[in-house]
Amino acid sequence: MRDVVVGVDLGGTKTAAALVDATGAVGPVRSVPTPAQAGPDAVLDAVAGLVRDVVTHGGPLTAADGTATDTQSPARIAGLGVGTAGVVDTSTGTILSATDALKDWPGTDVRGGLQSRLRELLGEAPITVENDVDAHAGGEAWLGAAAGVPSVLMVAVGTGVGASVVLDGRPLRGAHHVAGEMGHLPSPDARGLRCGCGRLGHLEAIGSGPALHRHYLQLGGSPDAADTRAVYARASAGEEFAAQAVATSAQAVGRAIAGVVTVLDPAAVVVGGGMSQAGPLWWDAMVATARAELIEPLADIPVLPSTLGPVAAVLGAARTALRQLP
Repeated sequence: MRDVVVGVDLGGTKTAAALVDATGAVGPVRSVPTPAQAGPDAVLDAVAGLVRDVVTHGGPLTAADGTATDTQSPARIAGLGVGTAGVVDTSTGTILSATDALKDWPGTDVRGGLQSRLRELLGEAPITVENDVDAHAGGEAWLGAAAGVPSVLMVAVGTGVGASVVLDGRPLRGAHHVAGEMGHLPSPDARGLRCGCGRLGHLEAIGSGPALHRHYLQLGGSPDAADTRAVYARASAGEEFAAQAVATSAQAVGRAIAGVVTVLDPAAVVVGGGMSQAGPLWWDAMVATARAELIEPLADIPVLPSTLGPVAAVLGAARTALRQLP
């Protein structure tokens, strides 16, 4: 009997999950809205319901090359891996700190809450919980842009700015479970701007998608631009304030990447999240700024776009759970 696990990507807007086996073959990804403002119990209820749905209706698993895997051999649900927003104590599965994207999330015992809700389905199978960007990075290091790379800095730029350092396929956790929290680096571009953590001057306050939109409005941009996507479209059309906002945000991320690369000397950088897919105005400015700040031995480090898309965190969370199997 082959073992499969459920990988879960628990985000502030939606939660996605799928079956994954030891080869990285993945079943259809199913998702539900995350009841983010309804409190931890409602969120854990939603995750548990999604896991039951995936186990019941998971469908055939598909390998990375698109071929179907063995559908005849019975499968055993051997574990559950969860990637979630927030700083996670991976030894206990508890949230140490988080923004208000998930109401009252700090202090939540995610592992214990899911064990009690899914005991009849999983028995004593292991449940692992980690930060969502660590899960994303683990997926890219397993089967994506960083596959086979011995060390990688993974940066995710979207509604926030997150990062993870992966060594030999395993995300580095850190002594206080915050390794890779690049969004909270002090940034000269964010001086005087308030971060979601409540402090001033952090990278996320200028580098994230929503921060780019706020900066555009502060520059005097049109309030008709309702979101970051609209600002980017205006920048692409040549609007000065929009182009300035995009460039400032991208340059701030590039400078921060250069700083972390200089300290860690990884073999490659992988950049994902919504902003990485925005287009060349953002991407080219980010890469050019990073390279301009790096000393010569580091100047040619590969800076790669992520390749797995939304399934990366599901795969990475599953990979962590698979490592717990005997």
